[in-house]
Amino acid sequence: MASESSFDIVSKIDLQEVDNAVNQTQKMILTRYDLKGSKCKVSFDRKENKIQINADDKMKHQAVSDILKERVASRNISLKSLKWQDKEQALDGTVQQKIELQMGIPAETAKEITQMIRELKLKVQPQIQSDQVRVTSKSKDDLQTVIALLKEKELSIPLQFSNFR
Repeated sequence: MASESSFDIVSKIDLQEVDNAVNQTQKMILTRYDLKGSKCKVSFDRKENKIQINADDKMKHQAVSDILKERVASRNISLKSLKWQDKEQALDGTVQQKIELQMGIPAETAKEITQMIRELKLKVQPQIQSDQVRVTSKSKDDLQTVIALLKEKELSIPLQFSNFR
């Protein structure tokens, strides 16, 4: 009798890597010629999982956000996991923007993933478990087919596969 095999589909971010990317961005702001002497600043709030960019004007804000994107990508964090909110004009004339970190799989996306898996007509059972999706099957080949399908699909969040059993 074959035992059940399973894996979890998750969307996680290494917060230490985000912190490193923000620190590298801040160092780059201090050394770049076009940003020297400006009030540009990037900060990371671990408790709320948010990054905030403050800049003197829109042009400097664009430069800082480009540096941040470059640093985040170099730390192997998907840019899909950053949810950019609208830019706001602060009272002192500066521009600020908050960036939310997308942790976990939202319910709508989880339903979309389970629907895609069910459409394959394989003998697998996807289950939504809070912010992750567990896929179980007796055949490891079917599980590998599911992983291959999900890697091909363009979803709004980055996916990782973990907890293979």
